[in-house]
Amino acid sequence: MIRVPEVPDLDPDPTSDFERVDVPSGGVPRVVDTERDLAEAMESLRGGSGPVAVDAERASGYRYGQRAYLVQLSRRGSGTWLVDPVPFADLAGLDEVLAPDEWVLHAATQDIPCLAEVGLRPRALFDTELGARLAGLPRVGLSASLEYYLGVTLAKEHSAVDWSTRPLPEPWLRYAALDVELLVDLRDRMERDLAEQGKLAWARQEFAALVDFRPRSADGEDWRRTSGMHRVRRPRNLAALRELWHARDAIAQERDVAPSRIVPDSTLVDLATRMPLHPSGLASERPDRSRSRQRRAEQGLQRYQRTWLDAVRRAAELPEEELPAPSPRSEGPPPARAWAERDPAAAQRLSMARAELATLSERVDVPVENLMTPEHVRKVLWRPPSTVSARTVDEAFAALGARPWQRELVVPLVVAALQEHP
Repeated sequence: MIRVPEVPDLDPDPTSDFERVDVPSGGVPRVVDTERDLAEAMESLRGGSGPVAVDAERASGYRYGQRAYLVQLSRRGSGTWLVDPVPFADLAGLDEVLAPDEWVLHAATQDIPCLAEVGLRPRALFDTELGARLAGLPRVGLSASLEYYLGVTLAKEHSAVDWSTRPLPEPWLRYAALDVELLVDLRDRMERDLAEQGKLAWARQEFAALVDFRPRSADGEDWRRTSGMHRVRRPRNLAALRELWHARDAIAQERDVAPSRIVPDSTLVDLATRMPLHPSGLASERPDRSRSRQRRAEQGLQRYQRTWLDAVRRAAELPEEELPAPSPRSEGPPPARAWAERDPAAAQRLSMARAELATLSERVDVPVENLMTPEHVRKVLWRPPSTVSARTVDEAFAALGARPWQRELVVPLVVAALQEHP
């Protein structure tokens, strides 16, 4: 039996009934940055009990890549620890201590890759962000989840700072400690709610799948995610954008700064569109509305002008057969908007399945994208099994990585759509 939770009424000031927590209960922990301190932290965590709350802070927007610059851990009986991973070759010893225990993370896919870089990998986990989605919460951020289950609110003013700064300011450390201090309590309340709703088995399947999460591997097409690249349409200009993107990425990696701090995406798009071949043509005729971005663009264009001109020149000299296609090659289904023209029956299947999934989502109070990955649904509907049955469709979704609970709910709807519009 699935219970739809009652959502409390929201008054005009959504934080008026919540207790504001500004300081960790045990004060701000010192930063662990020596072998001696790390040994003390490991001994304390080993002596604690129950799940371990884990979080990591990165310097996104400041440094190249997604390296962890602070790891926060909290456990009943051992308190909260803030570990600076930078001075250590890795944190394999800490990983060995935590290996037998369940880790509690919020939005685990954001932290698992950077934790793995420093030698930390969960063997069992509870993701409070994903749990909030399955529980039907209207908002699933950490602050919103803490408000919903524990009646407390946390300040989030330091979430986007440069965590590679040393020494880390005390207010930042306070914020970092608070991020994990209540995470285990949140996990326990959320687990109880999921059990009452009949969704705990679903959540456990999702959490088990997350343990093996790996970020998407680079495919050489990352340049296509340049913001504003829809303005670049011709293959030659796309080649220029590709060359410019890789040139900027190499500079950013060498300097260990975020690529956007070399020059913003808008500058790459502008250069790719105009393809200047001389220094006088580098300056844009369309200044950026943001003064800081404009200043960064001007400095980056001047400092690395030979790099940009060489990139444009390489693109200009490429043979036609080496120019990039307007869109990346894909073995998956075409965009949904093209289905009606390319396969009217498939378009009807998709329309029917989407409507049924929306109804199911409302009934079980789980977002559609969590019921089944939309791309998986499109793949099965676009190229269904040669023989359509509950078994063959279930096998198709299983091969794509869908969990048993998802298949139990979604397969009957997809089978009905396939049979209705063969």
